[in-house]
Amino acid sequence: MFDPLAVRAQFPAVQNGSHDDECTVYLDSAATTHKPQIVIDAITHYYSQQNANVHRGSHRLTAKATEQFEQARDTVATFIGATSSKEIVWTRGATEAINLVAQSYARTMLTEGDEIVIGEMEHHANIVPWQIVAEQTGATIVKVPMHPDCTMKVEDYQSAFNANTKIVAIGHVSNVTGTHQPIEQVIALAHDIGAVVLVDGAQAVAHENVDVTALDADFYVFSGHKMFAPTGIGVLYGKQSLLDSMPVWHGGGKMVTKVSFDKTTFNDLPGKFEAGTPNTAGAIALATAIEWLNNLDRAASEAHIKRLQNRAYTKLSTVDDISIIGYQADASVLTFVVDGVHHQDVATLLDQQGIALRAGHHCAHPMMDALGVKGTVRASFAIYNTVEEVDAFVSAVIKALDIL
Repeated sequence: MFDPLAVRAQFPAVQNGSHDDECTVYLDSAATTHKPQIVIDAITHYYSQQNANVHRGSHRLTAKATEQFEQARDTVATFIGATSSKEIVWTRGATEAINLVAQSYARTMLTEGDEIVIGEMEHHANIVPWQIVAEQTGATIVKVPMHPDCTMKVEDYQSAFNANTKIVAIGHVSNVTGTHQPIEQVIALAHDIGAVVLVDGAQAVAHENVDVTALDADFYVFSGHKMFAPTGIGVLYGKQSLLDSMPVWHGGGKMVTKVSFDKTTFNDLPGKFEAGTPNTAGAIALATAIEWLNNLDRAASEAHIKRLQNRAYTKLSTVDDISIIGYQADASVLTFVVDGVHHQDVATLLDQQGIALRAGHHCAHPMMDALGVKGTVRASFAIYNTVEEVDAFVSAVIKALDIL
């Protein structure tokens, strides 16, 4: 059995969400999750008890910090099924990880006429870096269209593939609708034509088991802050053979073995991609979040989230003037529009009733254009939410409609 109240009690931001008798129902976890106390404690402990830089110095504090920093890398490698911790590169988040691949891998191998295939429902972070590198190299962006039900079909990707396809950028799960993309089949088809695949897993890793080796993903990226860890820490997984072949991106300390004005030699993996002082506390806290997550019954916790989402859908789908966008029964988000009403007006009225959610284009302009809307309202559910909060959310929406 999954006890959401026991889990909820571990999140100070949820427990402290009542101020001046106004309770905040937090339904914006797809943007960023709250952090359990154990993760907050990990950050506090590092800065208060063992603050030191890593891979530098000879004293015990730096040795301990380095040990925990690298243990955190091992934890991540195990968590996503990497074959070696050398395949785990620390970044500031999924966005920086994608940019690293675009500038270090793609920019050095793409030439005019090469093609980068991207789906229409991708987050801006998995579009804009590829547009930049396409301009730099003369490569072309090929768009795979989204279907009206907010799904992406394997056959549409296959139709876009040809001998010029070099890179495929695909999200594991849509941040707008929670749609699962057919990444397994897409990866296999892309490899058949010699293309490399980057998977944006920012919305997936908190909700399902990911095995990058089984997927045969070439690159897989995610952010810590969407899976109960701090902001400012993320992960780039890359196959070791690819990472070895890639030139360095940022230059500075730590990513070198010898610097002279005649010649600089660079560090081995993964250090060659980690210039400067890293987010040591963030890496340790991410590992703590992973360990905490692994101690849950993940199947039961996800079943709880889906029950919340399904309950919200069942109640709102019968309300006049509300249109649910791309409903996915196995998702953690519910996206909708109110006929004739701007999405921000809806969100403002909900905020006034203590409901915190997201309204806008969700960093997915091409998807909004395909849907013919300027933006949507998105409620996203997490393990610390309750049935009572779902009912409060639905009541607030109905009250807002009465006002509008």
